[in-house]
Amino acid sequence: MTGMRNRRWDELNTTQKSGIVMLAIVQIALLVTALIDIRRRPPDKINGSKRLWTAAAFINFIGPIAYFAFGRKRST
Repeated sequence: MTGMRNRRWDELNTTQKSGIVMLAIVQIALLVTALIDIRRRPPDKINGSKRLWTAAAFINFIGPIAYFAFGRKRST
């Protein structure tokens, strides 16, 4: 992508700053929610290791979403 450069925070407009802040809030909420669920859920109700899912939860957006999609066993 030619012509694109990293911009400093003070070079962003209000809409761009708001978007970044909102994405950060969503990311932190996903992380905290996943970590709380991993901590409270018994190991036999999780697909795989709790340690693995805890580490994976720190991967931006993808980790917590993957945990909620694949890490929790569905009750039947």
